[in-house]
Amino acid sequence: MPKLKSKRAAGKRFVLKSSGKIRRSKANKGHILTKKARSRKNKLKKQTYVHSSDSGAIRRCLNA
Repeated sequence: MPKLKSKRAAGKRFVLKSSGKIRRSKANKGHILTKKARSRKNKLKKQTYVHSSDSGAIRRCLNA
C-alpha cells in the first residue's frame, strides 16, 4: 500500500507538537492593519493551539 499524502494546505498551516497538540497561527493579521490597534496586532502575532473538537479533522488532514 502506498504512503498517504497529507493535505498540503494543512501542512503549511499547522504544526503537530510532541505533546500531541496542534499549533496554529491566529487569523486577521494578513491585511487592513492600519485600523487595528498595535496591542491587537501584537496579540495576533502569537501562536495558539487548535481546539480539541477540531483536532481530529486536522490530524486526518496531516495523516498523523
